[in-house]
Amino acid sequence: MGKITISTLDKMKASGDKFVCITAYDATFSRLVSEAGAETILVGDSLGMVLQGHDSTIPVTVEHMEYHTQCVCRGNPNSLVIADMPFMTYANPKQAMTNATRLMQAGAQMVKMEGGTWLSDTISKLVERGIPVCAHLGLTPQSVNALGGFRVQGRTPKEAKSILADAVEIQDAGASLLVLECIPAHLATDISEKLDIPVIGIGAGAGTDAQVLVMHDLLGLSQHSARFVQNFMEGQNTIQSALQAFVAAVKAGEYPRDEHTYL
Repeated sequence: MGKITISTLDKMKASGDKFVCITAYDATFSRLVSEAGAETILVGDSLGMVLQGHDSTIPVTVEHMEYHTQCVCRGNPNSLVIADMPFMTYANPKQAMTNATRLMQAGAQMVKMEGGTWLSDTISKLVERGIPVCAHLGLTPQSVNALGGFRVQGRTPKEAKSILADAVEIQDAGASLLVLECIPAHLATDISEKLDIPVIGIGAGAGTDAQVLVMHDLLGLSQHSARFVQNFMEGQNTIQSALQAFVAAVKAGEYPRDEHTYL
């Protein structure tokens, strides 16, 4: 696999080829994920839960993200690295600019932010200054308290219409990628077909352009797993073969299956 860029992902969407995203938080796993064939690596604020032991992503700081992004980038040979912007580090464009700069200087090639249309101005300003953005809609873990817990979004016509409108506006603001988390499969498929930018799904059915899983989830290490999680360590002898199995399953359209999908 050659060095992956945004243009690579755009071409894959245009040709109908699925791509893969896996979280990583250190140099060793970053190398394994990239060598397994995952086009993108997410340095997720999920580290707050799987590494630090918190019950949400909210305690994660920009210093934590900066450190782990540096570690991942040192080990990554080819994948495009996306770094999460932590809770309340992009409440306004100026703050977003400062913190996104730190993550880009740590080695990230793109930053990810959760939220809808209120982010449009921030996205535009970041993109204008050379900072690519991945947006995140649906279940947004940083808003877990406002959402009333980790629950599926977009099931009512009103919610679905709002998510679709947000997705279109975010694309128009200049976002390069969009993550859709825990929404009905038909809604995710509709959004993916309407947008020109690639859409990455997690608990969003098989109709998106890519799939992402937290590494600890796909390796069967998490204590509590969501419906959309499959343990790819089953039947495998090594972590590397499990990572390769996930990549192969996504590309072949064998994951996610119906049992991983919300209606």
